Formats: sequence, structure tokens, C-alpha cells
Amino acid sequence: MIDSHCHLDLAAFDKDREHVLSRATQCGVSGFLIPGTTAEGWQKQRKIKALYPNIYLAFGWHPWFLHDDMSTGCHMLEAALNTHRGEIVAVGEVGLDATISIPMAQQEAWLAEQLSLAQDAKLPVILHHRKTHHRLPAIIKNSGFKEGGVVHGFSGGPQVAETYLSLGFKLGIGGTITYPRGNKTLEAIKAMGLTSVLLETDAPDMPMRGFQGQRNEPANLVEVVKPLQGLFDVSAKDISRITDETFRGVFGRQSS
Repeated sequence: MIDSHCHLDLAAFDKDREHVLSRATQCGVSGFLIPGTTAEGWQKQRKIKALYPNIYLAFGWHPWFLHDDMSTGCHMLEAALNTHRGEIVAVGEVGLDATISIPMAQQEAWLAEQLSLAQDAKLPVILHHRKTHHRLPAIIKNSGFKEGGVVHGFSGGPQVAETYLSLGFKLGIGGTITYPRGNKTLEAIKAMGLTSVLLETDAPDMPMRGFQGQRNEPANLVEVVKPLQGLFDVSAKDISRITDETFRGVFGRQSS
């Protein structure tokens, strides 16, 4: 299994990161993709990757951390993509979030520019969304972005899922499907098929059912697999094999 979205660079893991990775490995997690959120974070990600060979990196400006100087911020990202090209498998985490105070027009401008940088670099993107499914597909289409990627933390229904798949994106599936409210998402996954799925935890956030109030970590990826086993009537081993193949298909030769 590969955890396609875990923020192992955050301070929540500073005291026991090695043990967190060891626990995950014992549970069958063989790879970890750390998405970027800020320029300062990109450097910390690189230091972690230098210590652990099964870490994959993405660099990007998360919508929560955007600022007024978009030109400088995107130049920094472009320079990082060029300088560390061999270490990066995607641009992200980028996207739109309707629950924060940053104006949507500003978020959309940043997203369009980061999609352009990803297209130039021939890299997929990791897409953040929150109450913005009505806007994201149009921005992707209008940008001319063709490299695909993953919709992180997907929680929509079949119609929304199909829209993203038609744009070359896979569905990042995490703790949502461990709750009763995840039935709509399970319906979408069933309709789209297991090959449309990437596994993720979003650690240390998005705790699984039964682990509320606790720090989430990659070892809990096994909890995401359980509902998928019942949905498709396949073994955990098969889910691991299929989703790992999908991961490598999305992130290409950079993740080999």
C-alpha cells in the first residue's frame, strides 16, 4: 500500500516521525507521498526524503497559505521545480477552498498559475477542494492542463467523480469512507471502479472512524482498505496491488 497523501513534514510528527514510519511499514504501507503547502515546508520535505528512501514529494502552495505576492510565490515554486526536478513527482497540494477568508478570485488566480507551472514541468497535480467542485473542473479545462493527478480527499458522488476522471484525475480516498456519511463516496467508487482510486490518510488530519480525537497516521491506511474489500469483494492484497499500480500510473517514472 502507498499512502498517497500524508503530511509527515508537519510538527505533529517531529518527535516520533521514525516510529510513525516504522508502524506504517509493519502495517504494510510501503510508500508515502508528502504534499507541499509552503516554500518553507518544501525544504523540510527534502530533509525527510533524504532520510527515508520510500518518500515521494510534491511541491505547491496550499490555498490556506496563499499571500498577496503571487508573482514571487509562483517564481519560487518554478525555481524549486527546476532545481529539485528529480525529487518531485507532482505539483501540490493546490486547489480551492470556499471555507477560508482568502478571496476566491485570488485562489483561482494562484491555482491557474500553478496548473500552468505543472503543465510546463509535465507533472500531475494534487488537487485540494472544499465546497468547490462546481468551479474546479472549469478552471482545469480553461487552463489547458493535461497531466492529470489526484483529487485529494474526494467525497463526492458518481457524477462529480466522472467529471474528474474525464479530466485525467484519480480519486484520493481516505477516512471519509470509514463513516456512515461516506456511502455517497462509496457509491461513486463502485461506479467508477477500483482502478480510479488512490489510498490516502491525510495524516495527521482526517481521523478514521473509531479514532476521532487522535492524531491520524499512515498506519491507519488499513482502515481505508476495509470498506473497499467489502465493496469490491476482493482481498486487501489485491487492493494494495491495484492502487499501487494506479499510483505509479499517475506519478509516472518519477515514482519508480
